[in-house]
Amino acid sequence: MLNKPNSAYVHIPFCTQICYYCDFSKVFIKNQPVDAYLEALIKEFQSYEIKKLRTLYIGGGTPTSITASQLDYLLSQLVKDLDLSYLEEFTIEANPGDLDAEKIQVLKKSAVNRVSLGVQTFNDKHLKQIGRSHNQAQIYSTINSLKEAGFYNISIDLIYALPGQTLEEVKENVAKALALDIPHLSLYSLILEHHTVFMNKMRRGKLNLPTEDLEAEMFDYIIEEMEANGFEHYEISNFSKPGYYSQHNLMYWNNDEYYGCGAGASGYLNGIRYRNRVPIQHYLKAVEEGNARLSEEKLSLNEMMEEELFLGLRKKSGVSIAKFEKKFGRSFNQRYGAIVAELREKGLLVNDEAVIRMTKKGLFLGDSVAEKFILE
Repeated sequence: MLNKPNSAYVHIPFCTQICYYCDFSKVFIKNQPVDAYLEALIKEFQSYEIKKLRTLYIGGGTPTSITASQLDYLLSQLVKDLDLSYLEEFTIEANPGDLDAEKIQVLKKSAVNRVSLGVQTFNDKHLKQIGRSHNQAQIYSTINSLKEAGFYNISIDLIYALPGQTLEEVKENVAKALALDIPHLSLYSLILEHHTVFMNKMRRGKLNLPTEDLEAEMFDYIIEEMEANGFEHYEISNFSKPGYYSQHNLMYWNNDEYYGCGAGASGYLNGIRYRNRVPIQHYLKAVEEGNARLSEEKLSLNEMMEEELFLGLRKKSGVSIAKFEKKFGRSFNQRYGAIVAELREKGLLVNDEAVIRMTKKGLFLGDSVAEKFILE
């Protein structure tokens, strides 16, 4: 392998309940071959002979839907051959409803040092409406238990612009999130994905979503309130206290390469983006045969430049023109000068000669601004 990446993503596809907005690679955990899956996952992970990682991230599905002993096996096997002095951030995603005392003890004695909780909203009515299995009381008890176990680096996900949600309800969610005294918050507007309960409802005209103006108002309120409380808005949907940026997610937005392990996981190695096999039985068979991958795509120079901008523009700090030119050996201005001028004129990019970055208005429109840099 040419340059070994410093990051790895590990996918646990099991859930105790399927949410109405989610299109990730996941299955209902009941009657699934969880032990066999974890063994195959570790086998795939070890096949890369990883000795050093700066960030390791376990996502899902719901990694905490497995039993405490399965979790213990997973966490200890992943770091068995790693030089832990090099590992800065080891994150696991968790559900407020799944993280019992036994599992928290497993986390406490493991190398995990960051927990990301899928809270989504504090409002019990909305939690039910989006198909979440936890309630507000469980959010508080889980966070208290994590703090008692010595975890401070906790992040929560919230979704806004939910069906029927008012600005007042968003304000209430933000206030409750800030009161938790944790260093990282991710706030996403609801995106309707194909093959989800919500998309089917919308097609039948049964989903009462906020207007775009109201959604913009929610976005503005969230940014102002977060910044007023000492959080830095460092990426479209992410807010952090100084020193607590998600290092793993920054790796994605910096367009760095990483290992991706597990059914349906994606990775990026040696200029090749790959995706692993799914469903689980197909993945198990593929690992046994020595190659978990379903597809591979070797990126052209153009595609690499597009991704650099598409991902980098999500960060508030944007993309450095000098770094871009050094990495790709191309003149930025020749290629993108006209696009930049047009977007600046529309107030979507900041007037900065050294860095391409979005204004607040640009950040609200997010990907549609970044898409302008994808040339035919």
